[in-house]
Amino acid sequence: MTITRLALIVGLAISLSSSPALAQLAPPNDAGITMGHVHLNVRDVEASKKFWTALGGVPAKLGAIEGFKFPGVLILLRQAEPTGGSAGTIVDHIGFLVKDGPASVAAFRALGAKMELNASGRGGFFYTPDGLRLEMPERPAQAAPIVFDQIHFFPDDRAAAGKTMADMEAWYARVFGVQPGPPGGNPPTATSAGTLYEAQILPGVNLRYSKYPTAVVATKGRALDHIGFEVKNLEAFCRKLEAAGIKFDVPYTVRTEIGLAIAFLTDPWGTYIELNEGLGKF
Repeated sequence: MTITRLALIVGLAISLSSSPALAQLAPPNDAGITMGHVHLNVRDVEASKKFWTALGGVPAKLGAIEGFKFPGVLILLRQAEPTGGSAGTIVDHIGFLVKDGPASVAAFRALGAKMELNASGRGGFFYTPDGLRLEMPERPAQAAPIVFDQIHFFPDDRAAAGKTMADMEAWYARVFGVQPGPPGGNPPTATSAGTLYEAQILPGVNLRYSKYPTAVVATKGRALDHIGFEVKNLEAFCRKLEAAGIKFDVPYTVRTEIGLAIAFLTDPWGTYIELNEGLGKF
């Protein structure tokens, strides 16, 4: 089956409707924050474009940057040699929910992607050409063929590490106003270690946290370079964070050539984070 045909199977309902809701991010929370984008380092931009097209992404451009729109998120591509995949970093994987599990599995199979199917064979973990890990369970009841679901953090939870999973949840609640979400995951079995997680909710995404028994590395330079949040009144928000002692890697800057205000910071666990204002219009 060709990639073009697979794009029709998985993404036709999105790409043909091209409804305004697709281009819109979720309404912000009380702190003025919502999910924005995930920015990837990719060796081959054209190969990556084929990959995200096969998953049903709608092409978008942010200046010279290639990207794809999905309900709730923009996936942006930067041509660069990643230093590794997402496994072993603080962000182990991101996730989407798909309406038709077998169609998404067929898309990955035709792409030649690495897959780790679950017991049903209708979902599981899948890998981009550069090693970004994607979790994509099936949700037949949802209206859209594919929607963004989660960012899953795996902090080093050893006491010696000094910054536990609970500390990370508290930091994201304090800085970004995320709210508690229902915990979940698969308990250990005789054949699998299982993965349990705590969860928080930010509009457009579930933030999930699982304990990791060894050290992990930062995201910057890896296949998933950084995550991005859209922030209302970004300049004032950055001043608030600076007053609270948070240091910026890149301070508040207006990028007139792309119509965005931006800032970058790194959380205490090594997640590189971009803050934007204006991304919702793309």
